[in-house]
Amino acid sequence: MSFLRRRSGSPTGPDFDVLAMDPGDWPGHFGAMMMSAPDGSCQGIFLRYDLFGGRGPAMFIGNLPEGSPARDTADGVPFEVHQLLEALENDEPVEFVSAEDFPVMLGDDLLIVRKVKVSEERVFCAQFGRSDGVQVTIASWDRPISDDLYQLLKPLPADMFQQG
Repeated sequence: MSFLRRRSGSPTGPDFDVLAMDPGDWPGHFGAMMMSAPDGSCQGIFLRYDLFGGRGPAMFIGNLPEGSPARDTADGVPFEVHQLLEALENDEPVEFVSAEDFPVMLGDDLLIVRKVKVSEERVFCAQFGRSDGVQVTIASWDRPISDDLYQLLKPLPADMFQQG
């Protein structure tokens, strides 16, 4: 798959292609955040898609490279789920319930998707690893994640993450 590759030599921003839905195709608000390490390296890119007219996000997509501290949470609940609930001002405790792997066909390629279930039933979460070691996590509020969604994911232009 063409998006499963590393970019080379970018002095700022992530050193990997950020997989997401094109913000121009999304009918609501869009925001992006970068998690930086103390040395300035990119530890993750998080994309927030808001369909609720500024009242909160409908979806978070995280792109976390190997070694990112956000990949391993103490409670087993993905970082993106916590961020989604925080943005929605939902302060109810959430717990990891279960996870199960599912195969998804993308053209001629097979993608193994890990569907994560948490105690908040309105949250839907799916994760998959890319060939470049980046973990993609999709956390959705009150909207099940269908296999069609993976067809919409593509790399965002590198210049979206350049400084100045």
